[in-house]
Amino acid sequence: MNKSKLERGQSLVEFAISLVIILWLLAGAVEFGIALFQYIQLRDAAQEGALYGSINPPASAAANDPNRLAIIARVRNASSSPLNLNDTSAVTVTVTVTGNGCVNGTSAVTVTASYNHQVFMPFATLFMGNTIPLSASVTDTILNSSC
Repeated sequence: MNKSKLERGQSLVEFAISLVIILWLLAGAVEFGIALFQYIQLRDAAQEGALYGSINPPASAAANDPNRLAIIARVRNASSSPLNLNDTSAVTVTVTVTGNGCVNGTSAVTVTASYNHQVFMPFATLFMGNTIPLSASVTDTILNSSC
């Protein structure tokens, strides 16, 4: 056999193997970008809720406190694309107040938004599971209160 024909066949095999690896790395970069974009959306929404909560802090620890519900609504309405923050089964929002809730520089409101990113890339689930937990937490000092 001619040596040049063997070398051409070898090049084709090397190209095929390299292409699979390069495409897999590219798909991983895209998956990472999607997860990062969703995390940034969660962080921005939590920041919006924390800012609102620093001016209108919850008056009590009750889950049905009007200001607490308004903070959660503010987070959920911050954005709807690409991640639907209004989906209560996928996105959880919690609001906690530290200190006594008065304006004294030590009281703060913390808003946490959590979501499990669904992995789209094939074979990636072998290494990292079906979901990647994303959680963003923002704390702001209470600036206004009824104390």
